[in-house]
Amino acid sequence: MIADQVRARFKDRAAGIRISEGARGDHMLSGGVPPAILTPAAVLVALADRPEGLSVLLTQRTENLADHAGQISLPGGRIEPDDPDHVFAALREAEEEIGLPPSHVEVVGRLDTYITATGFEIAPVVGLVRVPFPLRLQELEVAELFEVPLAFIIDPANHQRRTRELRGRQRSFFVLPYEGRHIWGATAAMLVNLAEVLNA
Repeated sequence: MIADQVRARFKDRAAGIRISEGARGDHMLSGGVPPAILTPAAVLVALADRPEGLSVLLTQRTENLADHAGQISLPGGRIEPDDPDHVFAALREAEEEIGLPPSHVEVVGRLDTYITATGFEIAPVVGLVRVPFPLRLQELEVAELFEVPLAFIIDPANHQRRTRELRGRQRSFFVLPYEGRHIWGATAAMLVNLAEVLNA
């Protein structure tokens, strides 16, 4: 899949933002209801437009964080009160976390809102990234930045469903195993949503 095909898929897709009651989330995979109090957040689903093909930028979080320590995630974070919208927040967070300048990102659309069991209501913003781009990792938050080919992400054969006990209850989640890494949880679920849009 090339950049123009990604643009076309999101151009054809309804751009409406889902409200909490209709959003995707951990509660849909494991049963139950979403947390009553939600913290607005935004992530950037950054697609690096390389000659060999598109790839998704992912971060390995440091072990000292209060939320989601050590996990693989998309660049992003809380929407601050002075952020004008979720797009601004996603681009701001990506620049703060990995040094990606907003001027290198062409925002093409967004995925469905995703609600985590930890109480975050995430707006996933999709953008094409012009290469090469400068990098500056926020060492307190990001241990590593790596890329996964978009072709791997959009292949349904790579979308595994697993179940295990977490905090005393059974929880189901997606896992995308890639070269010794396990992309799971909310990040994997949002990438599955990306695959659904691009495979439509």
